Amino acid sequence: MELPGRKVAVVGMGGAFPTCIDLTDFSRKMFSNQSLIREWDEAVAYGKNIRSTVSGYITDAEMGLDTIYSTLMEHNYPETYIDKLNRIPETNLATADIGSIWAMLGSLDAIKMAGWNNKETESEKTGVIIGSGGAGNVILRSAWHNFYELGKKTRVAGAHTVDRTMVFREAANVTCLIKNKGICESIGSACATGLGNIGYAYRLIKFGLQDRVIAGGVEGTSLETFIGFDGMQVLSRGFSAAESSRPFDINRNGFVCSFGSGIVALEAYEIAKARGANILAVIDGYFNNGDGDSDMFYPSFGGQKRLWQGLLAETGKKPDVVKVHGTSTHAGDPIELFSVVDTLGEGAYHISAPKSQFGHMLGAAGSVEFIASLLMLKEQMVLPCLNAVNLNAALEPFQTEASWTGPLKPMAAYRDLIPQQSFSKEVNTVACLNYGFGGTNSAISISRDF
Repeated sequence: MELPGRKVAVVGMGGAFPTCIDLTDFSRKMFSNQSLIREWDEAVAYGKNIRSTVSGYITDAEMGLDTIYSTLMEHNYPETYIDKLNRIPETNLATADIGSIWAMLGSLDAIKMAGWNNKETESEKTGVIIGSGGAGNVILRSAWHNFYELGKKTRVAGAHTVDRTMVFREAANVTCLIKNKGICESIGSACATGLGNIGYAYRLIKFGLQDRVIAGGVEGTSLETFIGFDGMQVLSRGFSAAESSRPFDINRNGFVCSFGSGIVALEAYEIAKARGANILAVIDGYFNNGDGDSDMFYPSFGGQKRLWQGLLAETGKKPDVVKVHGTSTHAGDPIELFSVVDTLGEGAYHISAPKSQFGHMLGAAGSVEFIASLLMLKEQMVLPCLNAVNLNAALEPFQTEASWTGPLKPMAAYRDLIPQQSFSKEVNTVACLNYGFGGTNSAISISRDF
């Protein structure tokens, strides 16, 4: 049961962002309408075996890391990493895949911004809730290939294949680094993972189980992950890199598979306020649900409507900006747009689609987009939906079906809600939406601290 009157504040943030050297650089590029998506040389190298070749990817060098490859194994098995900036001890690097390293770096940045001292960080009332969308695929593929195909002994891969690939690896590595004594868990909910972990962390504090939590989502750069989605034929192709992610545009043909990390520091509001913390936002409420329609992939208008109903029942606040999931897929974009309009009406708010700038970060999507939403509150600006040039002026096929209960206007009728460039506006409340395979849905509302 939640503690009456207990609020939750966001007091720190950090992460790994494509083409960006730090959070400040990320903010600057986002609000100047830049795309962080590039042609990916690793994908291009496979020629026609891969349909899509663009991604918001991050290299090891860009994160200040040197990769040490095994001399005993073939196919570039990353045995460990060297942190050229001396941020993470070697013992922690030895148990981490690349995504776990990003999680540790983001956690350190978030804690520094939060201003927590060692006693607070290492407390029994400080938790870690971080997850990712997939396994440690880079490590697994090479380890399995050397054993199954090349006949090498299991010990050749070393003693850290398990801890570098397990579902719990990001949270495990972070908790070993910061030495917190509170709850440490990972939640996996496909592309709702990042927001879902933050939402769960919010509840831990709201219910009085923790006073502080490091939370978020990660998706480490991995061609192995990329080709899985490419094989589903759901990735964008045929556009330049900067124009490839185009939520709501009539010519969209798939999402851009990207990678990154978003980590935030949450704290009980009264504790943060008492110590004079810089409060980035207050979490108004969190709600999540399932579609319940037996469809693994297709979005549910009914499920999203119920999501909105649950969120608004908890917060009682209508947002100034709706940060949508906005993947740039044929079915997902109109269903999401119509669920927003059916709930909030046709005006008095705007829609922001950060994936238009950096692509779909899978398990990190919700947390990096949550950070983008925090930045909108800070900068008092609305991030754009790049490349949403032309919206469909005709009804979607499902809108003509007798079972359809949503809006009966085409997407183009809501052109004014979807800006193509960032702009200044009073932003007091942002609603964040993310969805995932299996019909899992998450929504969170954040507001400025007044």
